[in-house]
Amino acid sequence: MFRKVLIANRGEIAIRVMRACRELGIKTVAVYSEVDKNALFAKYADESYPIGPAPASQSYLNMDVILETAHKAGAEGIHPGYGFLSENAEFSNRCEKEGIKFIGPSGKAIESVGSKIAAKKTMAAAGIPIIPGSENGISDLDEARDIAASIGYPVIVKASAGGGGIGMKVVRIEEELIPSIESAQRVAKSSFSDSTVFIEKYLEEPRHIEFQILADSYGNIIHVGDRECSIQRRHQKLIEESPSPVMTPKLRKKMGSDAIKAAAAINYTNAGTIEFLYSKGKYYFLEMNTRLQVEHPITEVVTGVDLAKEQLRIAAGEKLSYEQKDIKQIGWAIECRLNAEDPLNNFTPSPGKLRRYRSSGGPGVRVDSGVHTGFTITPYYDSLISKLTVWGRDRNEAIERMKRALFEYIIVGVTTNIPFHKAVMNNEYFRRGELSTHFIDDHNIIAEVEKVIESEKEKGTTLASALGVEDKKVAAITAAVGSYIRASERK
Repeated sequence: MFRKVLIANRGEIAIRVMRACRELGIKTVAVYSEVDKNALFAKYADESYPIGPAPASQSYLNMDVILETAHKAGAEGIHPGYGFLSENAEFSNRCEKEGIKFIGPSGKAIESVGSKIAAKKTMAAAGIPIIPGSENGISDLDEARDIAASIGYPVIVKASAGGGGIGMKVVRIEEELIPSIESAQRVAKSSFSDSTVFIEKYLEEPRHIEFQILADSYGNIIHVGDRECSIQRRHQKLIEESPSPVMTPKLRKKMGSDAIKAAAAINYTNAGTIEFLYSKGKYYFLEMNTRLQVEHPITEVVTGVDLAKEQLRIAAGEKLSYEQKDIKQIGWAIECRLNAEDPLNNFTPSPGKLRRYRSSGGPGVRVDSGVHTGFTITPYYDSLISKLTVWGRDRNEAIERMKRALFEYIIVGVTTNIPFHKAVMNNEYFRRGELSTHFIDDHNIIAEVEKVIESEKEKGTTLASALGVEDKKVAAITAAVGSYIRASERK
């Protein structure tokens, strides 16, 4: 096992990995940008080193400085968390070249699925269902018209090197096809330095279902159950649950088997996720994420598998701690991503200082966070405040427990999406498990969010109001009055 590991990330995921290391007796090294100097993760680690200014390009994405720091600290391995360098094949290769273990897959494995076009070809060759569409990047517009006509509208134009919905264009009629392709190419070039785009059949009301996989260097591969991640904004997940409400034992066995085949097709090692779209009784390969997912806590909660520890063990050359027969999903877990963002303003980020912060607790509640009262959510990074996860014996209990946990959560100083999560938990379609990636628009959830906010203002039905915790405006007035009183007392 490693003696010392550097975590090339920040916030809650850095703390999550450090906790696993601490339990395994591994010393930890944190790296931080200028604005994260006093962040909780930087204090939690055994050692901490500055790596540059706030912009990620000058700090958390600076491979030279991170590798130099790893050598300086004597770290034997680097865990990338998620985001930043976690799916960067060059970084994985450089770690290997410099004698530092990258706690993730090989650069070759990352490259093999980094291009969506290449990944689809690999999965099709392995016998895994793929969405009908173009086999290669679009280079001829007349050919693009023929492909779209053959698979039928609506179609979707995607960036081959993309992610997070960037560059995606849904096309419902032929007249929109060429302008959409040209627009997607421009966005892809700007965002990924690769203008390659392709066409796929657009699935109506699809569900986003994924399988967690673990693979060691001895050829052992297992899946650790399924997750439903259909509730999204701008193709980015907000609420996840495990298991999926649509899953049956037969479907889980078939999809899980294909997830394992997908990992085997690229000689994968470490933790990863195979993502599928499910529509009208059929599923199709979407993409593979070659890292630990943001939503991994729900899998850990229902299976008891510590995915971060397994990553470390696999990277250290150990065999998997589990066989497929050991994996059982018990009960139900739901995760809500609590972000500093305004759901009434197209989920625009809301950076600022947390004037009051109190997380939920009690039976069946897990909070993964890296913030505290006085912490500042900056505009430089993702606006995630915490991941709130609950477990229940069944889905209904998990929903009710999440409602209770959301009621308990107190965040003052920034606008958050907590009202959005409350609205979803109360929505009749969500409660029935009738989900799709278009859930927010299809059920006009934003109008329900407005109702939640207005109701809480009128009735004071939050724990914050019960405890006398004020909103930003009232808090500012209270602080000003307090300052005046203290100044008068000094006189």
